[in-house]
Amino acid sequence: MFAAWVLGLALVSWAFQVMTQDTIWSFVSDAPKQAADIGARMLPPDWHYTRELLWPLWETLNIATLGTLLGTLIAVPIAFLAARNTTPSTAWVRPFALLAIVASRSINSLIWALLLVAILGPGVLAGVIAIALRSIGFIGKLLYEAIEEIDTQQVEAITATGAGSAQVMAWGVFPQIAPTLAGVTVFRWDINIRESTVLGLVGAGGLGVKLESALGTLAWPKVFMLLIVIFATVVVSEWVTAKVRQRLI
Repeated sequence: MFAAWVLGLALVSWAFQVMTQDTIWSFVSDAPKQAADIGARMLPPDWHYTRELLWPLWETLNIATLGTLLGTLIAVPIAFLAARNTTPSTAWVRPFALLAIVASRSINSLIWALLLVAILGPGVLAGVIAIALRSIGFIGKLLYEAIEEIDTQQVEAITATGAGSAQVMAWGVFPQIAPTLAGVTVFRWDINIRESTVLGLVGAGGLGVKLESALGTLAWPKVFMLLIVIFATVVVSEWVTAKVRQRLI
């Protein structure tokens, strides 16, 4: 046990040295002064700038909402293909469905946005698709796990009546996972609200475009106003998500 602690401490020390080998410590020591200076420049926030943020805010909400809906529409069939008890083939189809889920979860929405802006050009469409591609893995993983945990007795009872595979899915499987699907989708929408606020930094529309412009021109009162709007948006989305989840659960 003592040897493990020594090895762990040595590993952490080595990792810290590697991570900080290019650090300019004079900048680090001066950071509190610089942070206080920027904080002073931010005050007071530019309240008149709020009128210019209404449309970018609307774009941000649309990016998160449409991206979540598109991601859900794609994730549901993928989840059924990935679940052991609903996939047509555990040897061929399921691995590809799991690969799609893992690929979606392993790439951040900001990276998706960078790629899509290069392909589609800047704008809201790139942001919507980036959010959707990121959402597929999150929703698909939680949903296929819920499908694998359903009560098989209900499925067997419907199958015994002579129902076809589509009817079994519609009446035996889907009603059991519907609450999970609704809860996961709402939860993912809440996450996407936060992620969509920064996609504009790479040209994918929304509040991030304004934030990049304000930072680039060192307009600190506008930056502070943007931070206030983003914070308020996240708080409201948290409240909406909590209320919806209370109704679902």
